[in-house]
Amino acid sequence: MDTKLLELLVCPVTKGPLLYNRDTQELISRSARLAYPIRDGIPIMLENEARNLSEEEAARPPSARPVA
Repeated sequence: MDTKLLELLVCPVTKGPLLYNRDTQELISRSARLAYPIRDGIPIMLENEARNLSEEEAARPPSARPVA
C-alpha cells in the first residue's frame, strides 16, 4: 500500500483517520467501527463493502499503524 495514498485517505462515513492493518489488508475506521478492504492494492472505500467491526475489535489496541 502506497504511504502517500494512505496519508490522503479518511473514512468516508466519519471523515476521521484510518489505520492500515497489513495482516488483513484493511483500512480500519475505529470511530465508524468499519474495516474497508484493500483489493489488489486498491482501497475499496464504500460503506456497503466494509466489514463491521465487533465491539471487541473496535476496542482492541490496534496492531495496525496509523495512516496519518
